[in-house]
Order: sequence, then C-alpha cells, then structure tokens
Amino acid sequence: MNTSKVTQKLHWDEALLAALREDIPWEDVSANAVVPAASRGHADLIAKAEGVIAGLPVFARVFTLLDEGAEVVFHVEEGARVQKGTLVAEVTGDMRAILSGERTALNFLQRMSGIATYTRQMAELLQGTGTTLLDTRKTTPLLRSFEKYAVTVGGGKNHRFNLSDGVLLKDNHIGAAGGVANAIARAREYAPFVRMIEIEVETLSQLDEALEAGADIVMLDNMKGDDLVEAVRRAKGRAKTEISGNVTRENVAYYATLGVDYVSSGALTHSAPILDLSLKHLHAV
Repeated sequence: MNTSKVTQKLHWDEALLAALREDIPWEDVSANAVVPAASRGHADLIAKAEGVIAGLPVFARVFTLLDEGAEVVFHVEEGARVQKGTLVAEVTGDMRAILSGERTALNFLQRMSGIATYTRQMAELLQGTGTTLLDTRKTTPLLRSFEKYAVTVGGGKNHRFNLSDGVLLKDNHIGAAGGVANAIARAREYAPFVRMIEIEVETLSQLDEALEAGADIVMLDNMKGDDLVEAVRRAKGRAKTEISGNVTRENVAYYATLGVDYVSSGALTHSAPILDLSLKHLHAV
C-alpha cells in the first residue's frame, strides 16, 4: 500500500461508514424489533470453505463503529490459510450492532479474503522464479484500497495505486502523442526525474522504438508465442519487462519461464470469487 496506516484507517472508516449507511439508512427494523434495548451478545465467525483470510481489521472495525464497546477476538492471523469449519473469530457486543453490522462486515471480509486466496494461488506458482506478481487498477470503484491491500496479504505486490502514482503510457497515450518515441520523450520531460517511465507495447517494432527511446519498463501487452519470447530476449538488460493481458492462474507459471520481471493480472481483483464465511450462533451473554 502506498498510504500510511493513519491515512489508510481514515479512508477505510469513510468507506465502511458509507457502506453501513447504505444498509442502515435510518434503522435496522429487524434488529430493533427482536432486541428492543441494549443487550450484550456473542457470535462466532466461521469459515465455510478453504482459503486465505484477509481483512480482519476491517471486519472488526465495522462492529466498533456501531458499538464502541464491541470486542473481536481473532483465532487466526491475517494472511492465514483456513479450512472449512475453522473458527476465525468471536464477536462480543451489543446484539443490535452485531445484527446490523453482520452483512457489511462479511461483505468486506469475504471479498478481501477471496482476492487474497486467488492471489496466493498465483503467487505460489511464481515462487523461486524471480518473477513478481502485480495487481492492476481494475478494481471496484471506491474499494481499491481494500482490494489492493488484500493482494498484498495474498503475496502479490501493488502496481501503481492511482494515476498520480506513476507513469504508464498505454495505447491511447501513444496515439495522443503521435507515437511511442514522442510519448516517452514527453513523459521524460514532464515527469519528475525520479519517476520511471513504463510504456505498453503490442508489437516488436513498438518494442524496438520504446527501447531506443529509453523506456525503463516495457509492458508486453497481449503478446503471444514467438513474438513474446523474442520481445523478452530483446529487452533483456535494456529495460524491465512486464507481461499483461489475460494473465490468470492457468497461464502465469508459463510466463515466468520466459524470464520476465513482472506479470500483472487484473484477474486478482476483478475475477476472484469470494471466500465463504458466516457469522453464526448469536446468543445473549
């Protein structure tokens, strides 16, 4: 994450409060009906499938936003692999807060854990290869910080967090600038000297132009077969290489055999299924 813990917490609180307001616009009719007055209760968070847990601080924060006296005890650590039936955490607090926060807390935790699980599967396929797994900006609007955090819990690395983070010249930037060399020259002139210049190329001729113009990283976008192998060979020692475009757990190991520095996968955040978790056994204490 490219944010401090304080900034991250402020951003997360804003998002969690917005999610709670979406679910509780003025009151939780069901919770208030069955629990008309403050009453302390206890519930268990249980894994219903095998996977990697990510988002425990977010899960807990939902309940403390609703009830400052709520307590969440974790039985696994962030990033742990759990089995079906694992007791992940216990929540104690006002039963109305537990009832009202349950879905929001689970929505975040299940989504983040699903991303971490999928990322872990891909990261393990790259272990020992020297190739780094990156995410992309293909994230859910307004939830990017949660999703990119989950990628790091799963063992991946964050690519740029937003458009202010780094220079990445894609096909439309190249078109707007009138060519690969022009785009790199303009970026080099405009961006601070400490910024690396990354550019997306789709053909070997574009690659040659990018290398000649002094690109720091070349993103080999949707290249296949012999062209991809040749592109990695030509860039070796002249620029870092990144493979992008339909990278999934089914093909990521092959890309690593080519000797690329990075593979970036939008699938980490846009295609990971949730990890099924449930809050059960709520009772008064």
